[in-house]
Amino acid sequence: MALKLHKAKEILERNKRFIPGGVVSVNRAVEPPIVFVKGRGGHVWDADGNHYIDYHGAFGPFILGHNDPEVNASVEAVLRSGVTLMGSGTNPWEGELAELICRAVPSVEQVQLTNSGSEATYHALRLARAHTNRTDLIVIQGGYNGWHNDVALNVMTPLSAIGPRVSPGEYARCPLSAGIPDSVLQHVYVVNFNDLDSVRYVAARHPIAAIILEPVLQNIGVVKPEPGYLAGLRKLADDFGFLLIFDEVKTGFRHALGGYQSICNVRPDLSVFGKAIANGYPMGAIGGRADLMAYFTHPDQAKRVLIAGTYNAHPVTVAAAIATLKKLMANGSEVFRHNEQLGQRMEAGLNEIFRAASRPAVVSRQSSAFCVYFMDHAPRDWHDLASHHDFALDSRYRLALIERGIYHFPLATKQGSICFAHTEADIDQTLDITKEVVRAL
Repeated sequence: MALKLHKAKEILERNKRFIPGGVVSVNRAVEPPIVFVKGRGGHVWDADGNHYIDYHGAFGPFILGHNDPEVNASVEAVLRSGVTLMGSGTNPWEGELAELICRAVPSVEQVQLTNSGSEATYHALRLARAHTNRTDLIVIQGGYNGWHNDVALNVMTPLSAIGPRVSPGEYARCPLSAGIPDSVLQHVYVVNFNDLDSVRYVAARHPIAAIILEPVLQNIGVVKPEPGYLAGLRKLADDFGFLLIFDEVKTGFRHALGGYQSICNVRPDLSVFGKAIANGYPMGAIGGRADLMAYFTHPDQAKRVLIAGTYNAHPVTVAAAIATLKKLMANGSEVFRHNEQLGQRMEAGLNEIFRAASRPAVVSRQSSAFCVYFMDHAPRDWHDLASHHDFALDSRYRLALIERGIYHFPLATKQGSICFAHTEADIDQTLDITKEVVRAL
């Protein structure tokens, strides 16, 4: 059945008169062109009155759910109190938030606040270059670390563009955008996830300042690190003198209070956070070793790393982040236990559905993040995924779910996200509808 999206199409066409493509982030230009107008808990509604159980969660920040009442109350209190953006000096609230982050993540001794994850990764790379006095970077094929020139490349790259898997070795640089100078790309090396030999190969040949990676690749679903991989990166960073940067924009505060690094027991030099840190309000953070963070206030101007931003630590977003972290810390990490239980329920139910249908599929899950791959094993890297996953079937599967009121982002391999506001009834309803969809497929 097809969704009725008459109002959505009218809104999109009107917006196209004033906004290129009608959307303010190109990642939002998808089919079907639904226009969402309301969210509450684990549910969303569109301009045409359609209701969905939401597993997109705006690309993952809603760890607590849309319009969480405690987060909203904190924001409303700020607005009523007269607290405003001053842009001069500091204030008690940004200090409180920084302390909460440092308490939550053992590797973070000091922190700086930004407006987005992309800003945070930008600052992390600049800091790494200042510390090492080197220029070159290693990024991961299939990982996403932001929109800026150094890292806007090689996510869902066609294998025809990057070639077959090689190890040790590197892959062609495939930028996501026009306007990125070749001179920038010459300092970036692309290797596959779960491939220590290629990191060693590149580090032995080039002056590497840092490797930046998602510890779990969550922009192509949920691709997990193999045993020893992240610890191996820690050792290579120490051996070759470059920094290990964990991009925990998606994994941080979703899988554990201390980030995925607290699960894998690997301590990065720097970490960046976003999304779940403020439950949907625009917030990013960079944190790590105190001696590295000290570059932001280095007494020698020539060695000082600039961090600036009029809206950094805006009182509204700080209030949202404080309320979010306090709720994540409360009641013995009740949020994480609840989300893990629902994640297990979803994974077991999906596996049973696909087993009963005799359809090759595997569910890859890390706590509340999950993805169905239409292949016979969980992927280990982008080459594995691109070679074996049925992308066309994935797209049809997602569209069929959306048409029946289950919203996953309509692009193959994008993760699903469970939030604290979801219930067992939501999961069970989702599984019942999924069973219908799989039969129809």
